[in-house]
Amino acid sequence: FYDDKLPARTLLLSQPVQEQELLAEALSTRAGRRIAISVPQRGEKKDLTDHALQNAREALGRRLAETSTQARLLQGFAETFGLARPPVRIEVYDNSHIMGTNAVGAMVVAGPEGFVKNQYRKFNIRSTEITPGDDFGMMREVMERRFSRLLREHGDVQPSIGAGAEAEDDAADDLVEGNGSFPAWPDVILIDGGQGQMTAVRKILSDLGIEDRVVAIGIAKGQDRDAGRERFFVKGRDSFTLPVRDPVLYFVQRLRDEVHRFAIGSHRARRKKEMVKSPLDEIAGIGPGRKRALLHHFGTAKAVSRAAVEDLIKVDGISEHVAKLVYNHFHDS
Repeated sequence: FYDDKLPARTLLLSQPVQEQELLAEALSTRAGRRIAISVPQRGEKKDLTDHALQNAREALGRRLAETSTQARLLQGFAETFGLARPPVRIEVYDNSHIMGTNAVGAMVVAGPEGFVKNQYRKFNIRSTEITPGDDFGMMREVMERRFSRLLREHGDVQPSIGAGAEAEDDAADDLVEGNGSFPAWPDVILIDGGQGQMTAVRKILSDLGIEDRVVAIGIAKGQDRDAGRERFFVKGRDSFTLPVRDPVLYFVQRLRDEVHRFAIGSHRARRKKEMVKSPLDEIAGIGPGRKRALLHHFGTAKAVSRAAVEDLIKVDGISEHVAKLVYNHFHDS
């Protein structure tokens, strides 16, 4: 790397290398100045090497995914998860919220041509019966809304591609979107979550009578939330992991990262909309700064409307007088 580049005065490594002192001496001679090489074990420098290592892993994942064709990845996906044929439509689901507020469910779609962004969907969580922060409850609502609508609009599902199904090249051609080029029903749904999420998902699919028609796979974050240690949950099998350099693992990580990105973006958009347009705008004495402080503290305008005066005055910038104005606005008949 440094054949045609001048090295920095200090090189931080994530792990020791052979003949480290000799390497530092050679680089120093080449650069005409002292070059230090170290392997930090703690502190900010350790954080830097950890971040660089994570970036390298992600770059490797992208490179492996790009050099392997999508068709080969889907074939490998089918072999890894025991499918009768490569999936044509994969739907990936995740939730995003802050302490249960402005909760959003997200769905991204992938197929033989990669991500199909015009098929992405977001689900603003509506149920008032879901406890704030209940990820299982949120996922149940998303699943019920998604597949109830599919049943209404597209009728029965295509033949399953799960273990034991017959492999038919045209099995996914029975039910397609209006342009006739992409199936409406997923072959596989990938859930960002472990056994608890999978139990919630399978319950909804069972209630709708389609549990055996759609392959559901859960992906749980690994030990210490490290990429490469993800654990997979598939019906009829013990949970398992994949080799850290398996192209299928990188492919699934890309799917997971994309739905995570879309979910967070959808949540932020909903939160921003909540902050821009709010019942708090109608209260005299509540300007943009106090509104932001209230929404940041309570999450939603509805939560503000339910707060007691003693809770309101805990917010930075909210005096007892202003707290009473807010309380009276929502409680005076």
